[in-house]
Amino acid sequence: MSSFTTDANWIPFHPNPSKPAFVPPAGAVDAHCHVFGPGNIFPYAPERKYTPCDAPKEKLWALRDYLGFSRNVIVQATCHGADNRALVDALQASGGMARGVATVKRSVTYDELAALHAAGVRGVRFNFVKRLVDALPRDELVEIAERIKVLSWHTVIYFEAQELPELYDFFTALPGIVVVDHMGRPDVSKPVDGPEFELFVRLMREHTNFWSKVTCPERLSKVGPPGYEDVIPFARRIVEAFPDRVLWGTDWPHPNMTTHAPDDGGLVDFIPSIAPTEVLQRKLLVDNPMQLYWPEEHV
Repeated sequence: MSSFTTDANWIPFHPNPSKPAFVPPAGAVDAHCHVFGPGNIFPYAPERKYTPCDAPKEKLWALRDYLGFSRNVIVQATCHGADNRALVDALQASGGMARGVATVKRSVTYDELAALHAAGVRGVRFNFVKRLVDALPRDELVEIAERIKVLSWHTVIYFEAQELPELYDFFTALPGIVVVDHMGRPDVSKPVDGPEFELFVRLMREHTNFWSKVTCPERLSKVGPPGYEDVIPFARRIVEAFPDRVLWGTDWPHPNMTTHAPDDGGLVDFIPSIAPTEVLQRKLLVDNPMQLYWPEEHV
């Protein structure tokens, strides 16, 4: 049991998700999920903006198997800051079936990066969502991005759509592969062909080192579950336009939800609405994440 007190308004992850009707292709990867704590073993960061409920690796493995997936990519959450111990513990316990995206500081040493790599880390995450983190010095991020090139890691960036015009030139100057969380969090009440989302499409089209996660309809939708229909045109446009550079994940255990605890089975059933063919589904769920996270096994 955690020694931390969960935020009073925290919505815990769904205790009994439905069994999805959609059966993922063999070898499918949940390419965006988290582990939290347990807080009594892996304390939450003093500078955190939220205190979650514990969401340990054992729960994540059970969900993976239940939903019909084979592998996970675990992304370091802001509640753990740059203390990657919970992430590393999960990776080391996964039997090679999980990879990780860490958060590091400028002070990180090469030996520390090498140890993270040995555990299964393959990228670093930069969070630009102002309600979740304090302002990040851009020169520090560029330095980190340059240092991880020797390990063939990639950069993951998390931002909201209204911030993209200001950050566009900075993002496009980052070296190597850059993966965008949740399509840059578009405002789905605006037109899918409107100027705001068109800027993100331009980013993907003109910079072929950029990838996108077509994740989190539960965060983006205004109409809500079960179908999250207003998110479909945005995600499907990205999947169909850039089929070799898209990833999908559950975002379990769904931190900082304000309206509902999403049904993870329902989220899996959302996949055919944004990747309507078997070819697109296989690229999204198997080929692309394997190329990025397990290239030594990808043929």
